[in-house]
Amino acid sequence: MRYILRNKNFYLLFCVDAALALAAYLIAYLLRFDGKIPPSEWINIKNTLSFIIPVKLIIFFIFDLYRGMWRYTSLVDMQNVFKATSVSSAIIVLVILFAHRFEGYPRSVFIIDWVLTFLFIGGIRVVIRLVFARIEGHARGLTLGMSDVDVKKLLLIGAGNAGEKLLREIMETPNLRYDVVGFVDDDPQKMKRSIHGVPVLGTTANLQKIVKRNKVDEIIIAIPSVKGDVMRRIVSLCKETGKRFRTVPGLWELIEGKVSVKRIRDVTLADLLGREEVRLDEKIIREYLTNTRVMVTGAGGSIGSELVRQICRFQPQALGILDFSEYNLFRVEMECRQRFASISTASYLVDIRDAASVEKAFREFRPDVVFHAAAYKHVPIQELNPWEAICNNVLGTRNLIDASLEHGVKRFVLVSTDKAVRPANVMGATKRVAEMLAESANGRGGTLFMSVRFGNVLGSSGSAVPIFQEQIARGSPVTVTHPEIKRYFMSIPEAAQLILQAGAMGRGGEIFILDMGEPIRILDLARDLIRLSGLEPERDIPIQFTGLRPGEKLYEELITVGEGIVPTGHEKILVLQGNSRERRQLEAQIEELLACARTYNAGAIKEKLRHIVPEYTPQQ
Repeated sequence: MRYILRNKNFYLLFCVDAALALAAYLIAYLLRFDGKIPPSEWINIKNTLSFIIPVKLIIFFIFDLYRGMWRYTSLVDMQNVFKATSVSSAIIVLVILFAHRFEGYPRSVFIIDWVLTFLFIGGIRVVIRLVFARIEGHARGLTLGMSDVDVKKLLLIGAGNAGEKLLREIMETPNLRYDVVGFVDDDPQKMKRSIHGVPVLGTTANLQKIVKRNKVDEIIIAIPSVKGDVMRRIVSLCKETGKRFRTVPGLWELIEGKVSVKRIRDVTLADLLGREEVRLDEKIIREYLTNTRVMVTGAGGSIGSELVRQICRFQPQALGILDFSEYNLFRVEMECRQRFASISTASYLVDIRDAASVEKAFREFRPDVVFHAAAYKHVPIQELNPWEAICNNVLGTRNLIDASLEHGVKRFVLVSTDKAVRPANVMGATKRVAEMLAESANGRGGTLFMSVRFGNVLGSSGSAVPIFQEQIARGSPVTVTHPEIKRYFMSIPEAAQLILQAGAMGRGGEIFILDMGEPIRILDLARDLIRLSGLEPERDIPIQFTGLRPGEKLYEELITVGEGIVPTGHEKILVLQGNSRERRQLEAQIEELLACARTYNAGAIKEKLRHIVPEYTPQQ
């Protein structure tokens, strides 16, 4: 309120509203009596004027009509004007009805007054916006005229909400130096229509002709919902024009922002995969994360760092980030302090294989929720160094579980993998053992233990996509292990969001399965990446097949035959109740496994793993 009263524009607009309210009341009488107000009615006007004008202005103030910036008048502002004028007119009618029962007062005057007040008060605000728009448009015209060489002619694909918002931002921001020449849309009902005076020029089938005819410099794909085959077709048509093309981000990238020119980016592989956007039940996520103490292990990794970003959206009381890599820990800590300064962040440089270090971190931080994303994950490396996989993925997980039980953690979410299903490699077998540890720990204390199992993540460190991108950048052949190898893929933010969602749904002992859609052939993935780089597979960049690596399977699975899968309340999450192993037997087997790991005998280690995980089939 003090801010409003200090604003000079408030007093000007307040006086204008008072004058318009008075004009509306007088004009209502003039219209009622055909321009000739009888002397008796002038007495009524005089008696009610001192009451009507203050009532209207007070109601306008209560409805925050003086808080908005009228150069940006919107439909929301007009709704507030309508509410304020309606309430003030209703109060005036009720007071006069109660005091005078309308004796001597023409009822129609108050209806006309209500309509005129809304038109006048709303109209002046629309006029203010139009005046500023004209001024900014003139400034934009001067900017364009100063240096036409630097102005880019844009063509927007998609005459929908995203396209309209981009166009509006460009029109209202002269220094962007963009000139939108038109829209392209495949909806026949939008043909020959226009948005803010900018025409829909045709369909994507005529894209090349439209670009040439209008001398377009750049194309923006303004359809955030389009994915898969449709996006592939649009990208292919854009490439044929020879012009640069970019896109607006999808829903998961806009959660904290809005459609904006600043958020326009190049088309990525994720846009071509055809995965639907994630829909979160933020209410139940908020219930277990807001104002709680949350710890993330492996916080500097691809999944861990994205978990940290997503968790911070829900305003935890404190965030504990734990990682073995000094550089990764420093990087994620700096991001937290810069982007989420209001959240207390504690960082721990900890090797989870060291029980004493884990215990110290838990004792100091006292977490309520733990997301365990720390793990060795590279299949061929773990196949050659199985003792390291045992110590990190098995012993490390056991240390974290023990610390969680000791310090009363409420929820423990293990980030697992599809490679734990009928594992053919050491990495998958050790992650399956980690799942079994979490299952057996459930019920030993107040902690709810659960696991989340999913496939490959686009762009994660050491995965196929960044390797392919490096090879393409060097101009060297892209190496694919087998022409028919397939993998499940999802984006890093999508994986992190679904982990949070599963963590909210868990009641203890579950293994959650994330819906990964259809598996994607790695060869197709490589070809798409080459094309996104502006090159052609085989012609510009050859593809070489190198053969399956140690521990690799042609196809990954998300469930084992016989596991009972049950749907959940979320369309992208399934759940299976794991067959919990007898705890003492499992602990004894793991002690034997750890002792075997210290012998560095790869064959013996794999044999011990097979005893714990019968479905594990080691490769010779």
